[in-house]
Amino acid sequence: METTSRIPVHFTSGAREEIKRLLSKGPSGARLRVGVRGGGCAGMSYILDFDEPGPGDELYEEDGIPMILNRAHAIYLLGMEVDFQQGLNARGFTFTNPNAGTTCGCGSSFAAK
Repeated sequence: METTSRIPVHFTSGAREEIKRLLSKGPSGARLRVGVRGGGCAGMSYILDFDEPGPGDELYEEDGIPMILNRAHAIYLLGMEVDFQQGLNARGFTFTNPNAGTTCGCGSSFAAK
């Protein structure tokens, strides 16, 4: 598989920093999978996990972070921003998705427009 240069998802510097920290503790050669799956209170939930490439996947690299995205998921994620918050009220990855018609209260699931 050939690596594509421009991923359809934007990661803030805070998200990239946390992903690099997690990658350094994970298995050698791990790649970050970005995607969606059915489920969650709003219909679809986000995937951020470490995985191996499979059929239908495209490979990306941003700021030294190797990533995997299934081509079929790109339509739901195009233009999405992923951030990492470390505040008192919230800690974890947050998703701002222009393709989401509705989102759940916790922001981890959405329904497409």
